[in-house]
Amino acid sequence: MQITRTVSDTKKAFYAAHTRPIHSIFRRFVEELLVEVHLLRVNTNFVYSPLLALGIVTAYNHFMSGYRPETDRNSIFTSFAIAEEFDPQQLQADASRWEELAGLELGELQTRLQAWISEGGDPWHNSLRDAVNNPQTKYSRLQAIGLYHLLEQAAGNLTQELTTLEASLEQLSPVVNLPVDKVKKDLELYRSNLDKMIQAQKIMAELVEVERKRREQAANEANAPTPPASESLTNPESTSAEASS
Repeated sequence: MQITRTVSDTKKAFYAAHTRPIHSIFRRFVEELLVEVHLLRVNTNFVYSPLLALGIVTAYNHFMSGYRPETDRNSIFTSFAIAEEFDPQQLQADASRWEELAGLELGELQTRLQAWISEGGDPWHNSLRDAVNNPQTKYSRLQAIGLYHLLEQAAGNLTQELTTLEASLEQLSPVVNLPVDKVKKDLELYRSNLDKMIQAQKIMAELVEVERKRREQAANEANAPTPPASESLTNPESTSAEASS
């Protein structure tokens, strides 16, 4: 009998793989993503698909874009994938394949998606087709985020105006078998949280810059030459000038 992994098991696996501390404003996102994907993975009806991979990579890139150092950012993603029993390279590769659709008009984007889902092809296309057509595939907001990325990369970036975004979601969500109302609701919250994260990163960057300047000023003051204890005691002209004034 196979023992189902717990959330605690997944977190332990993650922190065993990534041992460096994570900045506080990013830690919450990482842990929430760990839990969200864990709950998907342990579901008996879990079906992996390239759209899910795109959603995971997109969410990670959006929320972790300002993380420094860059090596830690890569390490966190790799450790996340390992903890969730994914191949990190496959996640990235499956997400990258969607770049074939970048720059397309909405109508052409819909046509290409419909063709991929109906016809299949190589293992990547077959995985997408099978997941979309499987009635047991569990909906996840990460799939909605993957769809959001497609619209973000479409001609004219269809995510900038809310009315355009919602109309585009209504057109494409049924193509990939996603519930439109849930998609809209999840993406509304996603966009709100992303805005908050961007603002938090700006504030953090400003604080870091202020601290850098403070340290730089303190270092300059510490390295400045020390003037004589009293020029008036050693400079007769200075003493005479002070007396006459």
